[in-house]
Amino acid sequence: MAKSTILFALAAAAVGRVSAQSGAWGQCGGQGWSGATTCVAGYTCTYSNPYYSQCLPGAASSAPTTTPGGSPTTSKPTGTTTSTASSGTTTLQAGYSFIRAVEDPNFHQYLRSETINQPGPAVLGDPSLAAQFQITNGQLIQNAGGTPLYAIVAAPQTGDVKLAVSWSTTPASNGTFTWSGDTVEWSSPSVSRPQSNAWLVCPDAAGNKLLFVNLGPYDYNTPSGCADETIHAYTGATATP
Repeated sequence: MAKSTILFALAAAAVGRVSAQSGAWGQCGGQGWSGATTCVAGYTCTYSNPYYSQCLPGAASSAPTTTPGGSPTTSKPTGTTTSTASSGTTTLQAGYSFIRAVEDPNFHQYLRSETINQPGPAVLGDPSLAAQFQITNGQLIQNAGGTPLYAIVAAPQTGDVKLAVSWSTTPASNGTFTWSGDTVEWSSPSVSRPQSNAWLVCPDAAGNKLLFVNLGPYDYNTPSGCADETIHAYTGATATP
């Protein structure tokens, strides 16, 4: 083969490698990763953990760079598109579980923060944005991209029928989360409720499916606009619809 032909073939292969991009939701980095480290238009290569980065919706504010281990680093997109190690399309990490509802109208809606990886209201949402969790020493802990967020149940006020659940960087000081089989329960010596596994999902004006502790009996006297739910661990490799 002529030298010029060989050089042309090598140049073409190099161009192919440079121009190749990972598709929507595809892998784009991580230790040992040798594939593309940029994403198709509309998706950002976002760090999940040292072994995995993924193309998730959102435009990066700066061009990604690649570390020696193949993991791209980018500025985080704004809003709820910020990627996490807890994305439902990311492989479930050892020792963690997804948490989801198993009944209509929230069948296989998954627990997460309203704004991904940030303190704030606890909501149920699409599998593609599912967070990952542990229950340790009575704390329900969300893996927010490697940073723990703790589930906080609001203190009851006179006349309350439900208690809001939110995420905080500070551990909860009231109540205890436990597993009963694969079901998430919450109890507190200062809160009387007939069922520790009873939850409510109540959409707000923006359509966010907010999670509440149900202070009443399951499936009885349900507050207007809310749905009774139990929420359960799911340990499949990825969150599924």
